[in-house]
Amino acid sequence: MGYSEKLQLVKDTVNTVIKGKEQVVEKVLAGVIAGGHILMEDIPGVGKTTLATTFAKALSLDYKRVQFTPDVLPSDILGFSMYNSATKEFEYRPGTVFCNLFLADEINRTSPKTQSALLEVMEEGNATVDGVTRSLPDPFVVIATENPYGSSGTQLLPESQLDRFMICLSMGYPAHYDAVQILKGNASNPVSKVQPVITLDELVEIRQFANDMFVKDEIYEYIVNIVEETRKNEMFSAGASPRGTIAILKMAKAMAVINGRDFVTAEDVQNVTPDALGHRVKLGQRARTQGINMDTAMEGLLRSVKSPR
Repeated sequence: MGYSEKLQLVKDTVNTVIKGKEQVVEKVLAGVIAGGHILMEDIPGVGKTTLATTFAKALSLDYKRVQFTPDVLPSDILGFSMYNSATKEFEYRPGTVFCNLFLADEINRTSPKTQSALLEVMEEGNATVDGVTRSLPDPFVVIATENPYGSSGTQLLPESQLDRFMICLSMGYPAHYDAVQILKGNASNPVSKVQPVITLDELVEIRQFANDMFVKDEIYEYIVNIVEETRKNEMFSAGASPRGTIAILKMAKAMAVINGRDFVTAEDVQNVTPDALGHRVKLGQRARTQGINMDTAMEGLLRSVKSPR
Protein backbone atom coordinates (compact mmCIF):
# COMPACT_ATOMS: atom_id res chain seq x y z
CA MET A 1 0.00 0.00 0.00
CA GLY A 2 1.42 3.40 -1.04
CA TYR A 3 1.66 6.50 1.12
CA SER A 4 -1.42 8.15 -0.38
CA GLU A 5 -3.56 5.05 0.25
CA LYS A 6 -2.44 4.88 3.89
CA LEU A 7 -3.11 8.59 4.37
CA GLN A 8 -6.55 8.21 2.76
CA LEU A 9 -7.34 5.57 5.41
CA VAL A 10 -6.28 8.05 8.09
CA LYS A 11 -8.59 10.70 6.65
CA ASP A 12 -11.48 8.23 6.35
CA THR A 13 -11.00 7.21 9.98
CA VAL A 14 -10.99 10.79 11.25
CA ASN A 15 -13.96 11.69 9.05
CA THR A 16 -16.05 8.99 10.75
CA VAL A 17 -15.78 11.09 13.92
CA ILE A 18 -15.49 14.65 12.54
CA LYS A 19 -18.51 15.03 10.27
CA GLY A 20 -18.49 17.29 7.20
CA LYS A 21 -15.03 18.84 7.72
CA GLU A 22 -13.03 16.92 5.11
CA GLN A 23 -10.93 19.92 4.06
CA VAL A 24 -9.99 20.77 7.64
CA VAL A 25 -9.08 17.12 8.31
CA GLU A 26 -6.86 17.07 5.22
CA LYS A 27 -5.09 20.30 6.22
CA VAL A 28 -4.42 19.03 9.76
CA LEU A 29 -2.99 15.81 8.34
CA ALA A 30 -0.81 17.84 5.98
CA GLY A 31 0.39 19.95 8.90
CA VAL A 32 1.43 16.83 10.83
CA ILE A 33 3.27 15.45 7.78
CA ALA A 34 4.94 18.82 7.21
CA GLY A 35 6.27 18.80 10.77
CA GLY A 36 4.50 22.00 11.75
CA HIS A 37 2.31 23.15 14.59
CA ILE A 38 -1.38 23.87 14.07
CA LEU A 39 -3.56 26.61 15.52
CA MET A 40 -7.32 26.03 15.56
CA GLU A 41 -9.20 29.30 16.06
CA ASP A 42 -12.92 28.90 16.57
CA ILE A 43 -15.81 29.14 18.99
CA PRO A 44 -16.15 26.45 21.71
CA GLY A 45 -17.96 23.23 20.98
CA VAL A 46 -17.31 22.67 17.26
CA GLY A 47 -15.00 19.68 17.74
CA LYS A 48 -11.45 21.08 17.90
CA THR A 49 -10.41 18.91 20.85
CA THR A 50 -12.14 15.85 19.39
CA LEU A 51 -10.26 16.38 16.12
CA ALA A 52 -6.88 16.38 17.90
CA THR A 53 -7.75 13.31 19.99
CA THR A 54 -8.89 11.36 16.93
CA PHE A 55 -5.73 12.18 14.99
CA ALA A 56 -3.58 11.09 17.93
CA LYS A 57 -5.26 7.67 17.92
CA ALA A 58 -5.25 7.20 14.14
CA LEU A 59 -1.56 8.14 13.84
CA SER A 60 -0.36 6.12 16.88
CA LEU A 61 0.84 9.26 18.62
CA ASP A 62 1.55 9.58 22.34
CA TYR A 63 -0.95 12.28 23.28
CA LYS A 64 -1.25 14.72 26.16
CA ARG A 65 -3.66 17.60 26.73
CA VAL A 66 -3.55 20.69 28.93
CA GLN A 67 -6.59 22.87 29.52
CA PHE A 68 -5.02 26.31 29.70
CA THR A 69 -6.27 28.60 32.45
CA PRO A 70 -4.73 31.73 34.05
CA ASP A 71 -3.13 29.65 36.82
CA VAL A 72 -1.28 27.17 34.55
CA LEU A 73 2.46 27.68 35.11
CA PRO A 74 5.45 27.18 32.77
CA SER A 75 6.60 24.33 35.04
CA ASP A 76 3.34 22.51 34.30
CA ILE A 77 4.36 22.51 30.64
CA LEU A 78 8.14 22.08 30.74
CA GLY A 79 8.58 20.14 33.97
CA PHE A 80 10.37 20.93 37.23
CA SER A 81 13.06 19.70 39.62
CA MET A 82 11.94 18.18 42.93
CA TYR A 83 14.16 17.44 45.92
CA ASN A 84 14.38 13.76 46.82
CA SER A 85 15.08 13.46 50.53
CA ALA A 86 16.20 9.83 50.14
CA THR A 87 18.92 10.53 47.58
CA LYS A 88 19.45 14.12 48.77
CA GLU A 89 19.41 15.26 45.14
CA PHE A 90 17.06 17.18 42.89
CA GLU A 91 15.24 14.99 40.38
CA TYR A 92 13.65 16.21 37.18
CA ARG A 93 9.94 15.53 36.67
CA PRO A 94 9.02 15.86 32.96
CA GLY A 95 6.24 18.24 31.95
CA THR A 96 3.30 17.52 29.71
CA VAL A 97 5.11 18.51 26.48
CA PHE A 98 7.06 15.25 26.47
CA CYS A 99 4.80 13.48 23.98
CA ASN A 100 4.21 13.25 20.23
CA LEU A 101 1.02 15.30 20.07
CA PHE A 102 0.48 18.06 22.61
CA LEU A 103 -2.96 19.66 22.69
CA ALA A 104 -2.85 23.16 24.15
CA ASP A 105 -6.55 23.73 24.71
CA GLU A 106 -7.70 27.37 24.80
CA ILE A 107 -4.14 28.63 24.72
CA ASN A 108 -5.20 32.28 24.78
CA ARG A 109 -6.76 31.92 28.24
CA THR A 110 -3.44 31.47 30.02
CA SER A 111 -0.80 34.02 31.06
CA PRO A 112 1.80 35.43 28.62
CA LYS A 113 4.52 33.79 30.76
CA THR A 114 3.07 30.34 30.14
CA GLN A 115 2.45 31.08 26.47
CA SER A 116 6.08 32.12 26.02
CA ALA A 117 7.23 28.90 27.70
CA LEU A 118 6.05 27.10 24.58
CA LEU A 119 8.23 29.17 22.22
CA GLU A 120 11.45 27.16 22.55
CA VAL A 121 9.45 23.95 22.65
CA MET A 122 7.65 24.72 19.40
CA GLU A 123 10.66 26.09 17.51
CA GLU A 124 13.54 23.93 18.73
CA GLY A 125 11.86 20.74 19.93
CA ASN A 126 13.63 21.13 23.27
CA ALA A 127 12.61 21.98 26.83
CA THR A 128 15.07 23.79 29.11
CA VAL A 129 14.61 23.58 32.89
CA ASP A 130 17.21 24.73 35.43
CA GLY A 131 19.75 25.26 32.64
CA VAL A 132 19.46 21.71 31.31
CA THR A 133 18.08 21.22 27.79
CA ARG A 134 16.18 18.03 27.02
CA SER A 135 15.00 16.89 23.60
CA LEU A 136 11.35 16.13 22.98
CA PRO A 137 10.18 12.96 21.20
CA ASP A 138 10.21 12.92 17.40
CA PRO A 139 7.74 13.61 15.92
CA PHE A 140 6.44 16.39 18.12
CA VAL A 141 3.38 18.41 17.09
CA VAL A 142 1.45 21.08 18.95
CA ILE A 143 -2.23 21.53 18.15
CA ALA A 144 -3.43 24.61 19.97
CA THR A 145 -7.03 25.80 20.15
CA GLU A 146 -8.12 29.32 20.91
CA ASN A 147 -11.42 31.14 21.18
CA PRO A 148 -12.03 34.23 19.07
CA TYR A 149 -10.46 37.42 20.37
CA GLY A 150 -12.87 39.38 22.50
CA SER A 151 -14.27 36.30 24.23
CA SER A 152 -14.37 36.65 27.99
CA GLY A 153 -11.03 35.84 29.64
CA THR A 154 -8.98 35.66 26.45
CA GLN A 155 -5.93 37.67 25.40
CA LEU A 156 -4.01 38.05 22.18
CA LEU A 157 -1.16 35.66 21.45
CA PRO A 158 2.14 37.49 20.80
CA GLU A 159 3.11 37.69 17.13
CA SER A 160 6.30 35.74 17.84
CA GLN A 161 4.23 32.79 19.01
CA LEU A 162 1.65 33.06 16.24
CA ASP A 163 4.52 32.80 13.75
CA ARG A 164 5.53 29.44 15.28
CA PHE A 165 2.31 27.88 14.01
CA MET A 166 2.68 26.56 10.48
CA ILE A 167 -1.03 26.94 9.72
CA CYS A 168 -4.13 28.45 11.31
CA LEU A 169 -7.48 26.75 10.65
CA SER A 170 -11.11 27.30 11.55
CA MET A 171 -13.69 24.50 11.64
CA GLY A 172 -16.88 26.56 11.69
CA TYR A 173 -20.40 25.33 12.35
CA PRO A 174 -21.44 22.00 10.78
CA ALA A 175 -23.99 21.86 7.99
CA HIS A 176 -27.51 20.75 8.94
CA TYR A 177 -27.08 17.16 7.76
CA ASP A 178 -23.71 16.83 9.51
CA ALA A 179 -25.14 18.28 12.73
CA VAL A 180 -27.84 15.59 12.65
CA GLN A 181 -25.21 12.87 12.17
CA ILE A 182 -23.18 14.25 15.09
CA LEU A 183 -26.30 14.15 17.27
CA LYS A 184 -27.08 10.56 16.26
CA GLY A 185 -23.55 9.35 16.98
CA ASN A 186 -23.08 11.24 20.24
CA ALA A 187 -24.28 8.43 22.51
CA SER A 188 -21.89 5.84 21.03
CA ASN A 189 -18.74 7.92 21.76
CA PRO A 190 -17.14 7.41 18.31
CA VAL A 191 -13.67 8.54 19.45
CA SER A 192 -13.36 5.50 21.69
CA LYS A 193 -13.74 3.24 18.64
CA VAL A 194 -10.88 4.78 16.66
CA GLN A 195 -7.99 2.37 16.06
CA PRO A 196 -4.42 3.16 14.88
CA VAL A 197 -4.18 3.27 11.09
CA ILE A 198 -0.44 3.76 10.62
CA THR A 199 2.47 3.26 12.98
CA LEU A 200 4.78 5.94 14.31
CA ASP A 201 7.62 4.60 12.15
CA GLU A 202 5.43 4.82 9.04
CA LEU A 203 4.56 8.43 9.87
CA VAL A 204 8.24 9.31 10.25
CA GLU A 205 8.94 7.63 6.90
CA ILE A 206 6.17 9.61 5.18
CA ARG A 207 7.44 12.85 6.69
CA GLN A 208 10.94 12.15 5.41
CA PHE A 209 9.61 11.37 1.93
CA ALA A 210 7.74 14.69 1.87
CA ASN A 211 10.75 16.61 3.14
CA ASP A 212 13.03 15.17 0.41
CA MET A 213 10.55 15.80 -2.41
CA PHE A 214 11.89 17.47 -5.55
CA VAL A 215 10.54 20.95 -6.26
CA LYS A 216 10.98 22.86 -9.51
CA ASP A 217 12.58 26.29 -9.46
CA GLU A 218 9.35 27.77 -10.85
CA ILE A 219 7.51 26.68 -7.70
CA TYR A 220 10.16 28.21 -5.43
CA GLU A 221 9.85 31.47 -7.38
CA TYR A 222 6.06 31.34 -7.18
CA ILE A 223 6.02 30.90 -3.40
CA VAL A 224 8.46 33.78 -2.87
CA ASN A 225 6.46 36.01 -5.24
CA ILE A 226 3.30 35.34 -3.22
CA VAL A 227 4.94 36.23 0.08
CA GLU A 228 6.65 39.30 -1.36
CA GLU A 229 3.28 40.48 -2.67
CA THR A 230 1.94 40.56 0.92
CA ARG A 231 4.59 43.19 1.66
CA LYS A 232 3.66 45.35 -1.36
CA ASN A 233 -0.10 44.86 -1.68
CA GLU A 234 -2.04 47.74 -0.10
CA MET A 235 -4.60 45.30 1.24
CA PHE A 236 -2.06 44.36 3.91
CA SER A 237 -0.43 46.61 6.49
CA ALA A 238 2.15 43.96 7.46
CA GLY A 239 3.50 41.23 5.22
CA ALA A 240 4.73 37.71 5.91
CA SER A 241 8.29 36.81 6.88
CA PRO A 242 10.54 34.21 5.20
CA ARG A 243 9.14 31.68 7.68
CA GLY A 244 5.88 32.06 5.76
CA THR A 245 7.55 30.87 2.55
CA ILE A 246 8.93 27.82 4.37
CA ALA A 247 5.47 27.04 5.77
CA ILE A 248 3.88 27.19 2.31
CA LEU A 249 6.58 24.96 0.81
CA LYS A 250 6.36 22.29 3.51
CA MET A 251 2.56 22.27 3.45
CA ALA A 252 2.54 22.05 -0.37
CA LYS A 253 4.90 19.05 -0.23
CA ALA A 254 2.62 17.36 2.30
CA MET A 255 -0.44 17.97 0.12
CA ALA A 256 1.41 16.42 -2.84
CA VAL A 257 2.08 13.25 -0.80
CA ILE A 258 -1.56 13.07 0.31
CA ASN A 259 -2.64 13.35 -3.33
CA GLY A 260 -0.27 10.59 -4.43
CA ARG A 261 2.35 12.70 -6.18
CA ASP A 262 6.13 13.05 -5.78
CA PHE A 263 6.19 16.63 -7.07
CA VAL A 264 4.59 19.94 -6.05
CA THR A 265 2.16 21.82 -8.29
CA ALA A 266 0.99 25.43 -8.27
CA GLU A 267 -2.41 24.15 -7.12
CA ASP A 268 -0.80 22.67 -4.01
CA VAL A 269 0.69 26.09 -3.23
CA GLN A 270 -2.61 27.88 -3.81
CA ASN A 271 -4.46 25.36 -1.65
CA VAL A 272 -2.32 25.95 1.45
CA THR A 273 -1.38 29.64 1.13
CA PRO A 274 -4.43 31.07 3.01
CA ASP A 275 -3.85 28.68 5.91
CA ALA A 276 -0.09 29.36 6.06
CA LEU A 277 -0.25 33.16 5.69
CA GLY A 278 -3.61 34.24 7.15
CA HIS A 279 -2.26 34.52 10.71
CA ARG A 280 1.06 36.03 9.60
CA VAL A 281 -0.27 39.14 7.85
CA LYS A 282 -2.47 42.03 8.90
CA LEU A 283 -5.20 43.65 6.88
CA GLY A 284 -4.55 47.26 5.92
CA GLN A 285 -6.80 50.28 6.29
CA ARG A 286 -8.20 49.93 2.77
CA ALA A 287 -9.30 46.36 3.37
CA ARG A 288 -10.96 47.27 6.66
CA THR A 289 -12.83 50.26 5.24
CA GLN A 290 -14.10 48.15 2.35
CA GLY A 291 -15.20 45.35 4.68
CA ILE A 292 -12.78 42.84 3.16
CA ASN A 293 -12.01 39.88 5.41
CA MET A 294 -8.86 37.76 5.39
CA ASP A 295 -10.33 35.02 3.18
CA THR A 296 -11.26 37.52 0.47
CA ALA A 297 -7.88 39.26 0.76
CA MET A 298 -6.10 35.94 0.28
CA GLU A 299 -8.17 35.18 -2.81
CA GLY A 300 -7.17 38.56 -4.23
CA LEU A 301 -3.53 37.91 -3.34
CA LEU A 302 -3.44 34.64 -5.29
CA ARG A 303 -5.13 36.28 -8.28
CA SER A 304 -2.56 39.07 -8.30
CA VAL A 305 0.47 36.74 -8.57
CA LYS A 306 1.07 34.97 -11.87
CA SER A 307 0.99 31.20 -11.53
CA PRO A 308 3.58 29.00 -13.28
CA ARG A 309 2.30 26.62 -15.91
